[in-house]
Amino acid sequence: MNEQLPPSPEKISYDVGGITISPAVVLAPMEGVTNIVFRRLIRSLGGPGLTYTEFFPSKSIAETQGKVLDEIAFDPEEYPIAIQIFGRDPAVMAEAAAVVQDLGATIVDINMGCPSKKVCARSGGSALMREPELAVEIVRAVRKVVTVPLTVKMRTGYDHDNKNAPELAWRFQEEGVDALTIHWRTKVDLYSGVRDVTPIAEAVQRVKIPVLGNGDVVDVPSAHAMMQETGCAGVMIGRGAVQDPWLLLKIARWMRNEPQPVINARERERVLLLYHEKISEAFGAERAALNRLKMVAKYFAEPLVFGKSFRKAVTRSQETSEALDHIRTYFSLLEAWEAGDLGAFDGTIFDEMEAAA
Repeated sequence: MNEQLPPSPEKISYDVGGITISPAVVLAPMEGVTNIVFRRLIRSLGGPGLTYTEFFPSKSIAETQGKVLDEIAFDPEEYPIAIQIFGRDPAVMAEAAAVVQDLGATIVDINMGCPSKKVCARSGGSALMREPELAVEIVRAVRKVVTVPLTVKMRTGYDHDNKNAPELAWRFQEEGVDALTIHWRTKVDLYSGVRDVTPIAEAVQRVKIPVLGNGDVVDVPSAHAMMQETGCAGVMIGRGAVQDPWLLLKIARWMRNEPQPVINARERERVLLLYHEKISEAFGAERAALNRLKMVAKYFAEPLVFGKSFRKAVTRSQETSEALDHIRTYFSLLEAWEAGDLGAFDGTIFDEMEAAA
């Protein structure tokens, strides 16, 4: 399989404030996804040089509200780990940064990249891209109180007329930021748009600190393209890791010029059921565990044969037992299909859903 892959990069690690991240493939912060269970799962499969927690509101952290602090929980085995915070008040952001540093964060990261309504409605996340002076003020305030490495995740700009990531990258570096992640989309692009990595390449040229490329890195060729076209130090993987939990392992092995893993239907089933088992243990309430299973399953199935039907079957399930039955049935059929029985899905609920779509 390696013959079909692009050449491996010459450098496969980078330094953040004296901490070596190797390999240079990072699990992105994702709300409702990168909880302790998902992070452990990804690490157990292999691959990431660094993982991020979900992102958390600075106000809740600064006020030390118990629920938020419980959600930040992580294991020493997860090191290095980055905790991401969001908000728009420099003083509150600084206070929250001090709290997560005391909790043991390897790296504190400032969220200037999330385009969600919930985050941007509070003028945080990627909404800060149109307030560069405030963005710099936040970085300055946080840098004054934390001694661990400080990073920023941002988009290329607020909109296509204001792709200010290269300028902000330089200003953040001058304020003491240790590394950056830049997503090629703007805030107004949300989760679509026409790919443009030029601002990432420009930022790489303007700063001396490491810059990671982010956005639609879904396989080894797209990881290679991001690094080749921008000169970035590594890649950050978001939704691609939910669709394919082995993606970080695949990219890490490519970077090290090692053989690619072969993932079959039973291994996919094992991992999804293991995720449900661990999420149930961690979060207790059946409904909460079912909702998290649905969230992961809808991405997990996307690239698979009859994946849309599988996603519908699981997400429409009213009870955990129903969802688990669909999972077991689907992967048994997928195993038969992979073995050469191309009619394995004929007449099944997945076939019916596909026909009705």
